[in-house]
Amino acid sequence: MSVPKRFNVRVYGILHKEGQILVNEEMIRGRKVIKLPGGGLEWGEGTKDCLIREWKEELDLDIKIADHFYTTDFFQHSAFDDSQVISIYYFVTVATLPDILVNHVENERTYWLPINRIDSETFTLPIDRLVGGLLQEYFSAGTL
Repeated sequence: MSVPKRFNVRVYGILHKEGQILVNEEMIRGRKVIKLPGGGLEWGEGTKDCLIREWKEELDLDIKIADHFYTTDFFQHSAFDDSQVISIYYFVTVATLPDILVNHVENERTYWLPINRIDSETFTLPIDRLVGGLLQEYFSAGTL
């Protein structure tokens, strides 16, 4: 195995309301991926600025960053290229949430998933799967 030559920093938001969290379903290189809304850090951005930009681009939502939830603390080779993935997850809030959410990116779907249906298999990618299990623990402990 060759050593990855770069880092791929991803930043995701966890929005919850009425016993549900917001998730994205999208096609990445011909593969259906279920994940939390967010995306890749661009040069010159901080992690919070990245998350605010991604939510605005994808969902046209103005979010506020609440608490940090998790940052990858193990090595994860990207499933898509020769890089090391570092993912950062924050809880987010919105002042106004429309009744119907429209994803502004082609071939993506955004929907509410009941918290009681979240487990380590809910999400597609390895770090997200770990976070799914952590979210299940977090919400089952009544930490809302």
